[in-house]
Amino acid sequence: MLMFNRSQPARLHYMANGFRVLSQGDHVVCAVSGEKIPLDTLRYWSVAKQQPYATPQIATRALTAR
Repeated sequence: MLMFNRSQPARLHYMANGFRVLSQGDHVVCAVSGEKIPLDTLRYWSVAKQQPYATPQIATRALTAR
């Protein structure tokens, strides 16, 4: 029987219109807040920085910070 750990982080490659799963998991961790983001709700990321963000506010703050 195969067992899948429900709290394993995925490794993703972020692209302009989506992402590719590099290693299986059920979530990623927000680069700013550390919050777990389920893959089915992931909407915000940086292609240039290859980082996921939990909310549009966090994404905006991270992408405009120098």
